[in-house]
Amino acid sequence: MSTDTLAAAIPALPSVDLTAHAADLFNIDAALTEEERAIRDTVRAWVNEKVLPIIGQCYVDGRFPKELIPEMAEMGLLGSSLPEEYGCAGLSSVAYGLIMQELERGDSGIRSFASVQGALVMYPIYAFGSEEQRRTYLPRLAKGEYIGCFGLTEPDFGSNPSGMITRARQQADGSWILNGAKMWITNGSMADIAIIWAKTGDADDDKSIRGFIVHTDTPGFTAKDQKGKLSLRASDTSELVLQDVHVSANALLPNSGGLKSPLMCLTQARYGISWGVLGAAMACFEEAVSYAKNRVMFDRPIGGFQIQQVRLADMLTELVKGQLVSLHLGRLKDAGNFTPVQVSLAKRNNVHIATEAARETRRLLGGNGILAEYAAMRHMANLESVYTYEGTHDVHSLILGQAITGLNAFK
Repeated sequence: MSTDTLAAAIPALPSVDLTAHAADLFNIDAALTEEERAIRDTVRAWVNEKVLPIIGQCYVDGRFPKELIPEMAEMGLLGSSLPEEYGCAGLSSVAYGLIMQELERGDSGIRSFASVQGALVMYPIYAFGSEEQRRTYLPRLAKGEYIGCFGLTEPDFGSNPSGMITRARQQADGSWILNGAKMWITNGSMADIAIIWAKTGDADDDKSIRGFIVHTDTPGFTAKDQKGKLSLRASDTSELVLQDVHVSANALLPNSGGLKSPLMCLTQARYGISWGVLGAAMACFEEAVSYAKNRVMFDRPIGGFQIQQVRLADMLTELVKGQLVSLHLGRLKDAGNFTPVQVSLAKRNNVHIATEAARETRRLLGGNGILAEYAAMRHMANLESVYTYEGTHDVHSLILGQAITGLNAFK
């Protein structure tokens, strides 16, 4: 059969609106429950109405839009997958992931706020705290009455948290005195409480790492804004210093113990990131498609040129693959069958493809791509930070390498 005959035998392809729900070419909508779709669409509409009109200027000004917090709390977006008995929404892991996706479609800083509040503050209180701590803090955090931050990373120990210098010394009356410093802390300057990780034993004793709930108005606790950021500008990023910070015995998260505890929290956050960055990729893809259809050069839309169509095809392909990875991971998580290695693969892959989508969109937009009125450059700069935090791309590569070979490349 000749190619002409073959072409004639193939019916014309139906028109597909690839910008509806961010290029759902594989009909992933059909794999979601009605509730999950409703949650996603509700958050998407809120982001469109409340976040997108202001976020470009917030980024330029270096300001996190605190005025959005009450609405996020009212919608149940803070700690949304934790149980309803603690004032949370009790949603599935997939629904939580879709929330992160839509928030980061607005901006990584908005998703980072919710991710830290839920996965790195509320989750450790739920997982390692006493029942009294859960009932005291979780409802307030869910309502946005308390803002929290997570103090693990230190100035000299980023990818190696076991090397932390921060120490907690127990006193005769059971109270604790904390000394140390934490770096790159999201929500740090506006937090009411901080989950601080410290060693209670010798410097090389990883098993002595414990978590503490520290109120930020405690004498000796200070937070300083991180200046000079070229990324995540619409996010609160701080350095924390603890100098003889005295907390009661009840500040200790009693079920925390060893490096495994904070790493469990990071696994929760990394899972949310794997979904969140898809939102940034979707935003960039949608912007690229719209621009390619409307920007006229050499007397026709630039979307009619081969090089731009290849860019769009590559973006769509990687976006769909990332969506399928996170959706399947979410189903595994809801079934209790997921592993940290799977989360590492999802975080590593999806951040990479989102970063590349942002770069390619910026290039497709030409000179206009550097303007704050377009999203691509902002997402591109933000994703460079997401590429690094919650485990760098290279660290996740080594986690996967160890799982593949059984050999530890960290030491």
